[in-house]
Amino acid sequence: MLPEKDGPATSKDGLRERKRRETLQRITEVGMGLFLQKGYEATTLDEIAAAAGISRRTFFYYFKSKDDILLSLQNEMGDVIVTSLKTQTLDRRPLDAVRDAVIAVCSRFPTDEMMAIDELMRSSPAVQARKQASYVQHEDDLFQALRERWPDPQRETGLRLVAMLSMGAIRLSFEALKRENGARPIADLLREAFNALKAEI
Repeated sequence: MLPEKDGPATSKDGLRERKRRETLQRITEVGMGLFLQKGYEATTLDEIAAAAGISRRTFFYYFKSKDDILLSLQNEMGDVIVTSLKTQTLDRRPLDAVRDAVIAVCSRFPTDEMMAIDELMRSSPAVQARKQASYVQHEDDLFQALRERWPDPQRETGLRLVAMLSMGAIRLSFEALKRENGARPIADLLREAFNALKAEI
């Protein structure tokens, strides 16, 4: 009898979660579209909610502010990099595994799209400050993923350094992307940064 009772509830919970994800994605896509069209500061929270077909109250169920829409992309990038790292083989140096995981993720996005999002984040001092702070969390998440892949306790210090230096290489690569105005794809800039890092250590 229990499976029969649990089945519909589980199905209902799954449907609710799917709808939540769909709404979250719709708000994010609508918000980004308005940011790119009107500019970040000119876009209001009410406009985002209306375009997404939700109420202002429902918006706050998903995001605390419009800043969080931009930062959700930054956070998602960190999560995807960690997931990509877990697919890398164990017969490699951790630094090489991180480099290839990062390149695999970042190569999926067109250069002009990445630059547009970066420009949006730079247009808001508050968002930019929170973006910089998020690198600390990404570094810790990366370290935890590295430690899961290479669990030897004696390697922890080295793996933490790999996480720290990798995040530095990623940040420098995106700074170069902006400085060069997208002249080279992010994958090339990442390879260059990681190669420079390996040459020095």
